[in-house]
Amino acid sequence: MDLDLARKVLAEQPFSRLLGARVTEFGDGEATLELDIREELLQQYGFVHGGVLSYAADNTLTLAAGTVAGAGLITSGFTIDYLRPAIGEILRAHGQVVRAGRTRVVTRCDLITIDADGAQTLCAVAQGNIAVIEPNGEQR
Repeated sequence: MDLDLARKVLAEQPFSRLLGARVTEFGDGEATLELDIREELLQQYGFVHGGVLSYAADNTLTLAAGTVAGAGLITSGFTIDYLRPAIGEILRAHGQVVRAGRTRVVTRCDLITIDADGAQTLCAVAQGNIAVIEPNGEQR
């Protein structure tokens, strides 16, 4: 996979289009996904909703795995720890491959917010287990 294919795969996901997510970096065991923080993505206290953070982590964990294992992947599980409220202009999720095996890829992701002045704040971290699947959708 390359950056153009990663962008195409993301664009094929209706939910990703709804959120306005974009792949900004892709390659060498790493991937970055960004989305603009807007009112529709906030919870009642004005912070980015945890479901949005989880979405960004899930997709970025799998995108990072795709840099080493190709497109036939699906998230088999991940954990996320929310460190502080997500407030800002942009949500950036950066994923890295920890270990790539034949049937599983372990990845981790840092989720940061960027404010209007460019200051970055780490708001969550995630780790995932990504399954390599066959063309028919079966896990290897």
